[in-house]
Amino acid sequence: TGTPEIAGLNTIQALEIIRGCWGLNLVGCDLVEVSPPYDPSGNTAITAANLLFEMLCVLPGVKRR
Repeated sequence: TGTPEIAGLNTIQALEIIRGCWGLNLVGCDLVEVSPPYDPSGNTAITAANLLFEMLCVLPGVKRR
């Protein structure tokens, strides 16, 4: 939507959710709404890359169909 969410998830909460997916029956994962033009410091891009890395680390541990 492009609209910032006040009091949305912080990085620690997002990591807990991602890591909590270990052992679940997942098909895939996605990360949306990262806009480098609105991130001059690069902090959001680095955080997004870390979250995607965690998602990739969890995928091998998910249940297979």
